[in-house]
Amino acid sequence: MRAVVGKRALDRNAASSQTVSRFETEMLAQEENIEALSSINSAWVDKAVSCSTNKKIDLDMDSSKFPVHGSQEGSSYNGHFGSRCYHPLLVFNQYGDCEAATLRPGNVHSSDGWKNMLEPIIDRYKDTGKRIYFRADAAFPSPDVYEYLEENHILYAIRIPANQNLQREIDHLLTRPVGRPPKKPRVFYHDFSYRAASWNKPRRVIAKVEWHMGELFWRVGFIVTNMSAKAKNVVRFYNRRGTCEQWIREGKHALTWTRLSCAKYVSNRVRLALFVLAYNLGNFMRRFALPKEVSHWSLTSIQLKLIKIGAKVASHARRTIFQMAEVAVSEGLFATLLERIHSLAAVPT
Repeated sequence: MRAVVGKRALDRNAASSQTVSRFETEMLAQEENIEALSSINSAWVDKAVSCSTNKKIDLDMDSSKFPVHGSQEGSSYNGHFGSRCYHPLLVFNQYGDCEAATLRPGNVHSSDGWKNMLEPIIDRYKDTGKRIYFRADAAFPSPDVYEYLEENHILYAIRIPANQNLQREIDHLLTRPVGRPPKKPRVFYHDFSYRAASWNKPRRVIAKVEWHMGELFWRVGFIVTNMSAKAKNVVRFYNRRGTCEQWIREGKHALTWTRLSCAKYVSNRVRLALFVLAYNLGNFMRRFALPKEVSHWSLTSIQLKLIKIGAKVASHARRTIFQMAEVAVSEGLFATLLERIHSLAAVPT
């Protein structure tokens, strides 16, 4: 970074680790600065999404376990995960951008605080002309969620836990097919109108029943939705929610954003916000800068093959030369990468 800033910076020392730590745990830990970090991330994502001509936005909400290795403030034992942890809530779009993330104590429910996180994201997209879709797993079914999404004209597909009333609707699909089962699973779909006791009106529910060779019982799942597409297409749409879990794992493996080791809860909120910014920078590079032949790279591959690449620095009177190894990236590929990054720069005014 000193080389990028200028030659004079090469002769000076960087800030000490104590100074950087105080900046993170004291200055950034002020509430207005935490909100500013969130605003920066929202502005970045808006800019990235505006580069796409896609007329829809798919939002995936999910929670995750961030383990702790001490008694950090706000961490608690979570019976579902069977460990002491934080339990953050995250929202991603279909491009892999992290729209927002909020740190929560370890013992809260998976859907706790969903509206405070989702509402600002919905407000940002309301005037863009894009159709908004929402997906979530079986931890998020709630009448409040359905009503909010319907009031804002958002199409959703949310998995709901099975119960006896739902099972009764698909009794005709729960008889094992006659004959030897094929190696390929047999899949059946059924949709029906259903109203739970806590719902204010009936809603469309889609059931998917699978029969697998070598298994005695069926696999069944239920999805509540306000989409009018065919049942099979709604299930396919919901199944793409799995990419959200993939992006969470990328953040854990590539950035180690579970490393929330500060003693104070507010300091760990800052650290998570910084990790989200770093994750999105990496995802933007993958989306906009990588040439087609390496566009499939994970964030870990980008780190190891581009960011942490070995180099020799040769300083001359008028310039500094970085002689980089071609172990993973050829000279031509690296030149293309730099050209694509340069094309992203705004035209000077």
